[in-house]
Amino acid sequence: MENIVTYRAEYLWIDGTEPTAEIRSKTKILADGDEPGIWGYDGSSTNQATGDNSDVVLKPVFQCPDPIRGGDNILVMCETYLTDQETPHPTNTRALARAAEEKYGDQDPWFGLEQEYTMIDTESGWPAGFPANGFPAPQGPYYCGVGADKIYGRPAVEEHTTLCIEAGLKISGTNAEVMPGQWEFQIGPAGTVEVGDHLWVARYLLYRVGEAHNVKISIEAKPMKGDWNGAGMHTNFSTKAMREGYEAITAACESLGAPGVPEKHLEGYGVGIEDRLTGDHETQRYDQFSYGVSDRGASVRVPWQVAQDQKGYIEDRRPNANADPYVVAALMTETVGAALA
Repeated sequence: MENIVTYRAEYLWIDGTEPTAEIRSKTKILADGDEPGIWGYDGSSTNQATGDNSDVVLKPVFQCPDPIRGGDNILVMCETYLTDQETPHPTNTRALARAAEEKYGDQDPWFGLEQEYTMIDTESGWPAGFPANGFPAPQGPYYCGVGADKIYGRPAVEEHTTLCIEAGLKISGTNAEVMPGQWEFQIGPAGTVEVGDHLWVARYLLYRVGEAHNVKISIEAKPMKGDWNGAGMHTNFSTKAMREGYEAITAACESLGAPGVPEKHLEGYGVGIEDRLTGDHETQRYDQFSYGVSDRGASVRVPWQVAQDQKGYIEDRRPNANADPYVVAALMTETVGAALA
């Protein structure tokens, strides 16, 4: 019998877990030269279907090299569909981002997402760097810190960064964050759909690194109660008009604070908004809206350099670390796109 050369395609998709959706994956073995096609899975096991009608369809939409397996193996991001293969599944948030991009793509929206996360020790259940029966020194020296008394988990961070680069993802930086065991990586600049694709795959790779290091990766908005920073996904956003003039910057900020808009956005900005957006720890309260130049206590920050240059981008500081990037990107594109149309 002839030996068939094969490769592995790891299919990835977003499930229906509530209140925060999670990423799932499974492996398909393909003959060399075959493209990954439509597949399916048991949606009753992913909170996306009932047992009597359990099939959910996977449609490949984005693929990149699999940097963990190497070789010709690939990662395949998928959208979920009903079995008619035409109707997006109700949990298919990428479809929302696609619709927003189709409507306002001519404005050339760009995103840069800052994904914060916390490494949790699997034995103690506490963030890395927290003693088992107490607390570390108050936050202050940990942000962008250097040294064994300040930094915890750097080998895992370096491994994740390398994997993202080898996968061809648009990762643009990493840094240690304000709380011990808390880190951030950035994805962008990228378009409305693309930024979600790249961030979700980067999250998948991060979870895989956590498996290898026996560390739980948490994107919970407030992993430690008390006087500790929460974890966000600050969203940097611009359109062509914003990159060319300050009037569009102001119009974008005003549109995000228009009546009813803050509430609509917060519904899609992740679970635990009230715990994180308290008015402390460089946040504006969840029930208030403000924007300002160089103001990290505002809902939306206009960077100092943008005010100087009279063009550039804005930073929406409200999205949680556990927000769905497809939803966040769709909301920003729709709201600002309509205001600048």
